[in-house]
Amino acid sequence: MSRELIVAAALRSDLGTLTMRELAADLGVSHSALYRWVADRDALFDLISEVMVERVLPADRPTADGWRSWLARLAWAMHDEFGAVPGYAAHVARPHRHHQPSFGRLRARVIEAFALAGADPEQAEQSWYVFALGLVQWLGLPTRDLGLGQAPPRFDLYLDTLLRGLPTREPVAHPRPGSPRAPGAA
Repeated sequence: MSRELIVAAALRSDLGTLTMRELAADLGVSHSALYRWVADRDALFDLISEVMVERVLPADRPTADGWRSWLARLAWAMHDEFGAVPGYAAHVARPHRHHQPSFGRLRARVIEAFALAGADPEQAEQSWYVFALGLVQWLGLPTRDLGLGQAPPRFDLYLDTLLRGLPTREPVAHPRPGSPRAPGAA
């Protein structure tokens, strides 16, 4: 038994429904033996997140002239890797405690990319939130009809739109409904 075997077995399962008891059975060990290696489901997801971030984070660092393509490579890697593990993207998209060491590395590298794009520290931080939230929410969507008569937009179109709008900048003041400047307001 090793952490690598545990993660490999978990990644072969649907993480949305996987129980610790099922994982132990898949590994051929007792339920209590598994808990000697992994304290609980949160600890299991911490291990999985370490592996997933290692898989998606590009080995190179972003550059001033290649930050956008670096983010695109990261996003496509997330698309491919998260999509290959049933339930993982949906788990990451839900509010929960993220594994700080792995997601912290991912966050720092994405913020670095936005800083290289010319964003000040606050804008780079805000751009990270927009990028990460937008990406994981899209990846967590079901791939089937969303009840609107169509599936989610193609990932390439979504990613292109997302990256063209980033890094963030000071927003244009848009009138709020009911304000004097809103269309149709008296």
